[in-house]
Amino acid sequence: MPISNIISTILTSATPPTSSVLLEIDKVRKLQVVSPVPADIDIANSVEPVHISQIAKELNLSPNHYDLYGKYKAKVLLSVLDELQGSEDGYYVVVGGITPTPLGEGKSTTTVGLCQALGAFLDKKVVTCLRQPSQGPTFGIKGGAAGGGYSQVIPMDEFNLHLTGDIHAITAANNLLAAAIDTRIFHESTQSDKALFNRLCPPNKEGKRSFSDVMFRRLKKLGISKINPDDLTPDEVNKFARLDIDPNSITWRRVMDINDRFLRKITIGQGPDEKGMVRETGFDISVASEIMAVLALTTSLADMRERLGKMVIGNSRSGDPVTADDLGVGGALTVLMKDAIHPTLMQTLEGTPVLVHAGPFANIAHGNSSIVADKIALKLVGPGGFVVTEAGFGADIGAEKFMNIKCRYSGLTPQCAIIVATIRALKMHGGGPAVVAGKPLDHAYLTENVALVEAGCVNMARHISNTKSYGVNVVVAINKFSTDTEAELNAVQSAALAAGAYDAVICTHHAHGGKGAVSSYFLSLTFEQQRSHRPHQCFTFSQKYRILNYKNQ
Repeated sequence: MPISNIISTILTSATPPTSSVLLEIDKVRKLQVVSPVPADIDIANSVEPVHISQIAKELNLSPNHYDLYGKYKAKVLLSVLDELQGSEDGYYVVVGGITPTPLGEGKSTTTVGLCQALGAFLDKKVVTCLRQPSQGPTFGIKGGAAGGGYSQVIPMDEFNLHLTGDIHAITAANNLLAAAIDTRIFHESTQSDKALFNRLCPPNKEGKRSFSDVMFRRLKKLGISKINPDDLTPDEVNKFARLDIDPNSITWRRVMDINDRFLRKITIGQGPDEKGMVRETGFDISVASEIMAVLALTTSLADMRERLGKMVIGNSRSGDPVTADDLGVGGALTVLMKDAIHPTLMQTLEGTPVLVHAGPFANIAHGNSSIVADKIALKLVGPGGFVVTEAGFGADIGAEKFMNIKCRYSGLTPQCAIIVATIRALKMHGGGPAVVAGKPLDHAYLTENVALVEAGCVNMARHISNTKSYGVNVVVAINKFSTDTEAELNAVQSAALAAGAYDAVICTHHAHGGKGAVSSYFLSLTFEQQRSHRPHQCFTFSQKYRILNYKNQ
């Protein structure tokens, strides 16, 4: 069963096909599909992308709506949201997965393949929303995240490397804050209250001092209502000028976007000019920075400014949280991120549009692309169009955070959740040998073993029930590999339906691209008739409870 059937089961069944939905074949960018499937990079290089302005034009974007980054990438400006504020949204679909093997089960590939089928063959307006990959996994065993086979984002090398520099901006902003922390500790340890105050509020040529806007935030936090620096008492000057950061409480680390295990734990301050201000810290990978999570959840430049300023870096010696705004760098961080807030427009192998934005990991953040990218996409596709967005890791992590965190902040509700499953992963969950990245698969994964597959379906069943608890229909997409047998695939379909999935479909988009994801006739979908029957989304926790409440439940 083709991937197009996933969409037809989101809300309702498809009506009989009509001639009006058939496409002219010359409207589809023809892929020269060969078997066996070549390497991803060879497939990506075999297709010449169209100029990104053409992709933008098909979305009704004018040159005033985007900034070009070369021929094949563009930053879509947030002003598009303001212009389309009164427009209706399209349909919203999230792609998650069962608990994956270390090799990944093809969520990105399925997301891209589904959109190629919808846009290139079913003549639907569609936008794919993906996260920007980190160069850590890209240069590691796992590799890039542009999809795979004949379902990819191109240019694949640009997608997987620097793209438009968003992660580099996050790296710079993160490390600026890290530098500000240690510099502030250094100066407070070596200077008097008066000297610190003079640095923070230096007199102008007329000898008058003034507070900057960000300083008023700190004064309010301290309960000081005075607006003239010269009116502060010595005690107030002390409270204002000294953050008194406890070095042992600092949680903010430096970052870089490659894997370098020897920087996980380092000692800083060993230079002769640092006066013995030595402490242990370390590096994380850039996408693990809280700034990445802020980027993904922000809804505007002003909102991002507030979120960046409220980031907590540690505590004072008296136990009070210290924020980026306490350090006075919230505005500087925003300036470094002013271009990164705009999503990047790219394209798939078959010419359908893609918005790439943000890249938080799901194990340490919320694992989803940005709210602004999804919102822009939903307005651009409009009624009857589709936005397909991917949630990282297994559905118990990425999709859970998509529902409870991303949708809570965005106010958006998906019409369907797709769970990607593979025979390989189900066999592993059924008790098969360990799957180890970089090592050949055990013989058990290359030969038929229906019993092992059925045993592993308990993992899929749990993901289905978990995801259904949010109030959305669940469709299982079985990402078919060449070694999968009909009996194994049938077993997964039966188990998925028994677990409560709305449907379970076999997908071959990796080997065939969009053409392989469309049946011999084009479906006339009836989603437009169901727009008034949006699902009621259920969150699994309430924001009124504190973390301690959940710990005790």
